Amino acid sequence: MPSSCPELAVATAAAARAKPWRLPAGMAFPLLAAVLFAFFFAAAAPSPLFVVFQHAWGFSSSLLTVAFAIYAIALLISLLVAGSLSDHIGRRPVVLAALVLQAVAMGLFLWAHGIGGLIVARVVQGVATGIASGALSAAVVEAAPASRKRLGALITSVSPLAGLAAGALLTGMAVKLTGEPVMLVFGVLAVVFAMGAAVVLWMPETVTPRAGALASLVPRVSIPVQARAEFVRGLPVFVVVWALGGLFLSLAPSLMLHVFGIDNGVVNGLTVAVLSGVGAIAPTLLGRFAAPRPAIVGMASIALGIALLLASFATRSLALFFVGTAVAGIGFGGAFSALVQTLAPLAQSHERGELFAAIFVVSYLAFSLPAMLAGFLVKPLGLLPTVEGYAAVLLLIAVAGTWSQWAVLRRERQRQGAR
Repeated sequence: MPSSCPELAVATAAAARAKPWRLPAGMAFPLLAAVLFAFFFAAAAPSPLFVVFQHAWGFSSSLLTVAFAIYAIALLISLLVAGSLSDHIGRRPVVLAALVLQAVAMGLFLWAHGIGGLIVARVVQGVATGIASGALSAAVVEAAPASRKRLGALITSVSPLAGLAAGALLTGMAVKLTGEPVMLVFGVLAVVFAMGAAVVLWMPETVTPRAGALASLVPRVSIPVQARAEFVRGLPVFVVVWALGGLFLSLAPSLMLHVFGIDNGVVNGLTVAVLSGVGAIAPTLLGRFAAPRPAIVGMASIALGIALLLASFATRSLALFFVGTAVAGIGFGGAFSALVQTLAPLAQSHERGELFAAIFVVSYLAFSLPAMLAGFLVKPLGLLPTVEGYAAVLLLIAVAGTWSQWAVLRRERQRQGAR
């Protein structure tokens, strides 16, 4: 027996070397949530700077919306290719690759000296965010404590909105208060993402690798059978929420200048920050209600908010604009969060990355294409008529979405009454 002790010690040491140290799961959860927040902070950061770039480089509003929308298109393509890759090779390597690419994108923003460089930076940023979106959202849900999986789903829906709000507001403040906002914003973000990559190296893996990684790179969108009815019913929500976000992130600073006569970085940042900030709070306010009530209240809020925005354009009332933005923000976050929390538990672990990829594919199509179309219509139609038409279409979809969600509740009540 004594002679076996050294052998046991050697075996134990070998096992320790074979299994590298990882961060405890309790630390991984908040860190992954912070990384998700940072990706969407960076997504909104260029928005208050677009007007700065436009003044410096003299490009048109249509090219401005191309620079905005190309991010979402690149994101969409990378989602279609790599959306379910993390289900096969694990969350950690996919998130790590995305963080490295995102750090590179921040460097490209720093080195851009024209609209071409800005578009290249946005493409790389879109690819990085697309690679990360499905894997990181799924990783946050899986890293959540076993008794609090709904908290993980809540964070995946709130973090993007909170990140958009913080990114737009703090960047707007940098534009107003500093002489080098581009250097400050993207320099800090480059460091943040580089540090995030270092941290993710020590994250525990939440998925057991399985075969099919190469086959998963074939672009496709798949929704688990048990989630399809809810997904289809939620399509108006996804479209309205993200198309509204696309409008604000691409053209709100231009609206401030040409409709309300305001050229102020903080106000430009506030346009996105109010929408997204109220949206980040809304899930907590609406979380006390059972589904589908949060989606009903959310869609009705968006419809009312858009009506108020249209009234603000007609009256040139900045106060009414921000009231409408805040009211729409309730639905912007509340309706989207309600759907994510409903859909996430309907997927198995090996299906969750693909489900989140499908959610983001629909969302980013709505985020990019309408905004880019609006940008091309600005020259022939004018900025205000284009935005008014855009908002009117979203109002009709929001009303239809409210009715669709209400119909579900009405049928449920009828079934309960028949018992």
